[in-house]
Amino acid sequence: MNRASVVVSFFNNLSALKLILSALNLQSIKDFEVVIADDGSKPEIVKDISKLLSRYSFSIKHVWHEDKGFRKNEILNKAILVSNTEYIIFMDGDCIPHISFVADHLKFAKKKRIVAGRRVMMSERLSAKVSEDFIRNKKLFSLRFFVELLLDSFIKKSRYVESALFIPISFINKLFGNYKRGVKGCNFSLYKSGLLAVNGFDMRYKLPCVGEDTDIEYRLKLLNYEVFLPKFRLIQYHLYHKLQSRDGVETNKVILAETIKNKKIKAALGINQLP
Repeated sequence: MNRASVVVSFFNNLSALKLILSALNLQSIKDFEVVIADDGSKPEIVKDISKLLSRYSFSIKHVWHEDKGFRKNEILNKAILVSNTEYIIFMDGDCIPHISFVADHLKFAKKKRIVAGRRVMMSERLSAKVSEDFIRNKKLFSLRFFVELLLDSFIKKSRYVESALFIPISFINKLFGNYKRGVKGCNFSLYKSGLLAVNGFDMRYKLPCVGEDTDIEYRLKLLNYEVFLPKFRLIQYHLYHKLQSRDGVETNKVILAETIKNKKIKAALGINQLP
């Protein structure tokens, strides 16, 4: 029986998805499923994904809806409903997980807890080095590549390189862990029961930023959830791309402010409102 569902937010970037699936295929534990939450990729991409579904050691579900603009929260809610486990790990389609990523999330899982991590922001040059073979040969997770990241950071190309340091010692992870930092939508997990208790993600957010992390974190905290970031674990490598527009931040802040003002636990437009 699978212990976790890894939900990968996805839109059209098939090459990045293949890298992610290659890394998931190397995970130190194998009892998990993957749900691709596809926010309207092109038909040819959907067809290509169908060819990938049986290539890996884990089961894959592909949840898709038509492209009608940014509807990430809606497809995440649909992914939650099709998941077959009680624990959900969320990640973005431009972040490659460390080989201990799934095990790390499960290790620190607790009722009433959001387990959260960060990501290493790789430069364009280092991102270009990452291929399926590079991952299969575990070069991405090697000391040599960490040194490359470190040197690259000195010229301010790669960032947050300290987040690539892997120290699998629970005492240290907890001692230097953090309960005060917030959730990033690219790297967090919790029990499905918590997601259902707050009616999932709020689908009123139609633009990126805030809606898929800050909003649901706030509502879960109203139910006395804690956020815990274990140090030196939950590693992700972010593939370089141009920054997406942040035009929606102010619009989204209005929705968030209304949620905070009214102390809303359940999403106004969430899982229970899906057609």
